[in-house]
Amino acid sequence: MMGRTWRFAPFDEAAVRRLCGQIQVSPLAAQVLYARGYQTAEAARDFLDAKLTDLLPPETLPGIPQAVERVLAAVGDRRRITIYGDYDVDGVTGTSILWRCLKLAGADVHYYVPHRLEEGYGLNCEALKTIAEEAPGSLVVTVDCGIASVVEAEYARELQLELVVTDHHQFAESLPEAECLVHPRLPGTDYPFGELCGAGVAFKLAWAICKQLGDGKNATPRMREFLMDAVGLAAIGTVADVVPLIGENRVLVRYGLHSLLDRANLGLKALMQVSELTDKRLLDSEDIGFSLGPRINAAGRLGQARLAVELLTTDKADRAHSLADYLNQQNEIRKTVERRMLRQAKEQVKANPHWQEDAALVLADTDWHAGVIGIVAGRVASHFQKPAVMISLHNQDQTGQGSARTFAGFDLHAGLAAAGEHLITFGGHQAAAGLRIHADKVDRFREQFCGFVADNHDVDQKELAMHVDAEVRLADLTHRAVSELDRLGPFGEGNPRPVLSASGVELAEPPRKMGGGDRHLSLRVRQSGRVMRGISFGNGDWADELAQVTGPISICYQPSINRFRGRESVEFQLLDWHTDTAAAAAYGDDGDAIHQ
Repeated sequence: MMGRTWRFAPFDEAAVRRLCGQIQVSPLAAQVLYARGYQTAEAARDFLDAKLTDLLPPETLPGIPQAVERVLAAVGDRRRITIYGDYDVDGVTGTSILWRCLKLAGADVHYYVPHRLEEGYGLNCEALKTIAEEAPGSLVVTVDCGIASVVEAEYARELQLELVVTDHHQFAESLPEAECLVHPRLPGTDYPFGELCGAGVAFKLAWAICKQLGDGKNATPRMREFLMDAVGLAAIGTVADVVPLIGENRVLVRYGLHSLLDRANLGLKALMQVSELTDKRLLDSEDIGFSLGPRINAAGRLGQARLAVELLTTDKADRAHSLADYLNQQNEIRKTVERRMLRQAKEQVKANPHWQEDAALVLADTDWHAGVIGIVAGRVASHFQKPAVMISLHNQDQTGQGSARTFAGFDLHAGLAAAGEHLITFGGHQAAAGLRIHADKVDRFREQFCGFVADNHDVDQKELAMHVDAEVRLADLTHRAVSELDRLGPFGEGNPRPVLSASGVELAEPPRKMGGGDRHLSLRVRQSGRVMRGISFGNGDWADELAQVTGPISICYQPSINRFRGRESVEFQLLDWHTDTAAAAAYGDDGDAIHQ
C-alpha cells in the first residue's frame, strides 16, 4: 500500500510539560495544543475557555444598525416582512432564527425558500414579483443569499419592495443596490471576524433586534430565552456550511451544542429522535455534520426546503414528528441517489482517461439529480484529488445546473469567473460554487476552466499531507486522556479532531468489511498488550490489503469515546496505514518529521 505522506508537528518535551502544569491538562491534550500553536498558557486558556461573552457585539457587524432600524420600522407599521432564505442547512436555520425572532416581536412575518431544482440559488425575479403582488411595499430580508443579486435588487426596487440583504458569500463585480447590506466582509469595513456563515449573520441580526426591543443594551428575559435557543440553530448552520470553527464560530458551536441538548424546540427534538441522538449525554459537531445536517439538507436537495423551515419553527408536536420522519426518508433516498451518481462519475472518468491528466474535472450527465450534485462533486474532488464540477443536464431546455467543489485550496470563484463567458450564471465562494450552463457550452467550459486551474493552481504537497499532532502509544489512550481531548472541540473545518499515530502495531484478528456494500472497515489492533477496536469509513477495500500483511504496521488515527447503551470505551478511526518495513522516515524542509 502507498499511503499519504504523514507530516508530524514539532515537539518540545520541556515546553509541553510546562504547558501541562500551567493549565492543568493531560500531557496528551497539552501536546496537541502545543502542536496547534497554542504554546503559551494564556493562548491555550483563551482557546479552551471560549465564552459567549467573546462574541463581538452584534451592532459592530457591518450593516446591522441600519437593518435593525428598517426591520423594526416595518414591524411598527404592520408591513409584511418576508424572509427570503437559501435552501441549504445554513439558509434554513438562519431563516428559522429570524422568523422566530420577528414572530416574537409581533411582526407580520412570512418566509420564502426557493425551489432548488426549479428556481436555483438566490434571489429570483419571479419570486420577488409574487411577493410584491401579495404584499405591495413589503420588506424582504435575505438570509444566506443576495450579495451577488445585482439585477434582482434593481428589480425589487422597481417593484417598490424594500430589500435588506444579509449574506456571507463572495461579491460580484458590483454590490446590489439594496436599502441595506449586512455582510461580515463588506468592502470598506473592518469587522474582525469575516468567517461567519449565513445563520451566524442571521443570529447577529436577531440579537441586535432583541437588544433594541429591550433597553438598547440588553434583551428582555423573553427574548434572551429565545436567543439561547437560537444559538443551537446557528450552530447547526455553522457546522453544516463548513466554515472554520475558530473565533466566533467556535463560540457559537460550543454553546449551541449544549443548547440543542437542553433547549431544543419540538422540531429539533423530533429530528434528534429519528437521528438516534436523544440518548446522548453530549453532542459533538459530528452529530450535526453526519446526522442532523444531512436530514435538514435532504429536503432542500430534493426540492422541499420549506418543509425543513416548517420543522424548525412548528409548535405542533404531531406535525414535528411527521416532518422529521419525512426528512429522514428523504435522506435515505438522497444517500441511494448519491451512491449511484458517484459510481457513474467514476465510470465517466474511466471512459475518458485523458481527463485524468487535466488539472480539474468537469463531468455532466442527463441522469444526475441536480439536488445531489454538490455532495458528489465533493466526493469526486477528494477521490481524484483535484477541483471538480458536476453538471446535471436537462433535456427540456438544453441547459445544465452545476455544483463545484475545490481541492487543496483552489479558488473556485476565480476559476468560474475566468471561464464565465461560457456560463449563464455562477456564484459561491472559494471552496464551493454553483453555476448554470447551456449544454452545448460544456466542452468549451471544461477546456477553459481546466486550463485556468492548470495555470493558477500549484498544489502544495504539504497541504495534501496527513498532519499528525503527536505519536502516541495505544497504552496512553486512557479514557480520561481521550475524554480531555474533547475539550479542544468542537471539531470541524479549521479545528480538526486530533490526529495521532502509533508504530509497531499488530492486527489482533483478521480485519473485516462492514456496512452496506461492504464500504467500511472494522479491525482490532494490538500494541504492547493493549488491544483496541477501530473503524475506517469508506475504506472497506483495505481489509483485503491488511489481510496480506504479516508484520507490524504504523497507523494514523483519531481516537474517540464510543458511548453505547450506557457503556463507554476508547476506540479509533483509522485514517491511513503502512507497513513498518515499508516506512521511510525523513525530515521536511521545515524540520517536521514525515513518513510516507
